Order: sequence, then structure tokens, then C-alpha cells
Amino acid sequence: MNPSRSFLAAALVAAAGLSIVPVPARAADLGGNAVAGVCMLSREAVFAQSKVGQAASQRLGQLAEQARTQLENQRKPLDADLKAFQQKAPSLSEAERKKQGEALQQRLQTFRGQAGELDQRIQLTRGKAMQRIGQEAEPIVASVYKSHNCGLLLDRDSVLGGNMTNDLTPGVVQGLDGKMTTISFNLEPLPSNTGK
Repeated sequence: MNPSRSFLAAALVAAAGLSIVPVPARAADLGGNAVAGVCMLSREAVFAQSKVGQAASQRLGQLAEQARTQLENQRKPLDADLKAFQQKAPSLSEAERKKQGEALQQRLQTFRGQAGELDQRIQLTRGKAMQRIGQEAEPIVASVYKSHNCGLLLDRDSVLGGNMTNDLTPGVVQGLDGKMTTISFNLEPLPSNTGK
């Protein structure tokens, strides 16, 4: 398998948290002989340590904060109306209480739907940013892989310990930093459901 292609595929899978990725604990350098042709790479560390990965995490944080603020602004009047309804409900007729309760329930469901859509849009945006960074990193991974005469590339984050001299991560971070330091993007729209 092409190491740069597997890097991209794994980058897409790694797009699960709000920040680009957490940095896992590093494997212990236990010494011993380096295994010729066996190299390691931490995709998570590349994204967390590279300037472009940090810029993407910061931008995702800004977008998430904007979404949270938008939702809070929408929730405040709904909360006020719910509280007012609870206070006046005992004095309402059963029909009026049911009518107003159903209207508030509909507003609450709409709000929850909007919150879910914003979350989906943030997840979609994160995935696209990760994909773009992964595509930019592909040729760098391939170049560093070849320059170290690698024959096998392992996920460093799965290695418990050993001789860590064939860790490609710092070289890939350096190459990515030399290629790009920032990335700009906005919140992605949800795909349209044309199949309905």
C-alpha cells in the first residue's frame, strides 16, 4: 500500500474530536537495534505539532464558539418562554395549556434540530480540513519515507516501545511547516438531500 495514501485515509478517520487531534503519549525509547526498513509515523502528532494543524484547530475552535454563541442566543428566549409557561400553566384552561405546551415543544424540537445541524456542519468542516491537510502532507510523507529507506510504515501511536530512531514524524512536521503554515475555511453547509 502506498504510505501517503494510507496517511490520507487515516487522516480522514482521525477527524473525530473538536480539536484536530489530541497528542497521545509517545512510545518509550527502549533502545536496542533499529529494525532496517521499519519506520513509524504519528499522524496525530503531525496534525497537532504542525503549524497548519494548529491553525486548523484554532479555526475550528472559533467556528465552534460562534455556533455555541448562536445557539445560546436562540435558546435564551426559548428558556424565558418555557419558564413563563410553567408559571402561568396552572391558571390556563386545559385546552390553552395543551396548545401552548405543544407550540413550545415544537420550538424546542426545532432548536434541537438546529443544534444537531450545527454539530454536523462542524464535523463536516473538520473532516474537510483534515482531508486538505492530509493531501498536502501526502508527498511529504512519501519523500521522508523514501529518504529513510523505509520498507514498512507503522503507526507510532500503536508502538509500545523500542528503538525510535526511524520515527518520521519530526521530518514530516518540518516538511509540512515548510509547505504551509495556515489554512482558511468556513463552516461547511450540510449536503443537500437530493435523493428525497
